[in-house]
Amino acid sequence: MSDWIRITLTEARGSTPREPGTTMRVWADAQKGSIGGGTLEWQATQIARAMLAEGTAEARRKMALGPDMGQCCGGVVTLSFARNAAVRTALAAPLWIWGAGHVGRAIAATMAPLQDREITLVDTSAARLPDPIPEGVTPLVAADPLRAVALAPPDASHIIVTYSHDLDLRLCDALLRHGFGDCGLIGSATKWARFRKRLAALGHATAQISRIACPIGDPALGKHPQAIAVGVAAGYLARAAEPPALKERHA
Repeated sequence: MSDWIRITLTEARGSTPREPGTTMRVWADAQKGSIGGGTLEWQATQIARAMLAEGTAEARRKMALGPDMGQCCGGVVTLSFARNAAVRTALAAPLWIWGAGHVGRAIAATMAPLQDREITLVDTSAARLPDPIPEGVTPLVAADPLRAVALAPPDASHIIVTYSHDLDLRLCDALLRHGFGDCGLIGSATKWARFRKRLAALGHATAQISRIACPIGDPALGKHPQAIAVGVAAGYLARAAEPPALKERHA
């Protein structure tokens, strides 16, 4: 692909449409991502395309949303522009989704545009993976998913949504032995009650078993795959906004 300009919102004061660290990329005839704000984004895009045309490598702009653009936000943002710069690195712990069925696909497609973490989508067959794979999602085909658990970082988040209750249980067992940042399991109260008993019989302490959340998402939103995905994404966004001390209590 041709050259691009990465725009990064580096500072924000007052009411602004997005938070510091937000990025987008602009090409001569395309753009990806959003720094928000309508007029702000339009003006930033024009600056980026002028840089592409002129061959400029870097630039920095401070923009007042009220006086300069007539936007209601009224805040002030500082934008940095860099030619062919890589997108920002992930801020949150990686997310591993076990199962590429309807729910797994929906969660991957909903979480990927947030661009805040690396996402791995695991299934037993390439035929079960979505086509195309959402940008920012790494597919992993594992005939035996249990062996893939060792590949996950110890602080990773996990969502278990496979086609098999037996595989779900074995993944819960494997992840409890491997370690994780947080873990969610799709299922009913009845399924989770049975799993708790079986995991206890496998030697896991009650406190450790309780670190697995079941069901996932927000039950009030319903059981449609996209509704589950929205609930899962909302939960991660809410956690990301928590103060550090509260995050530690939830870990």
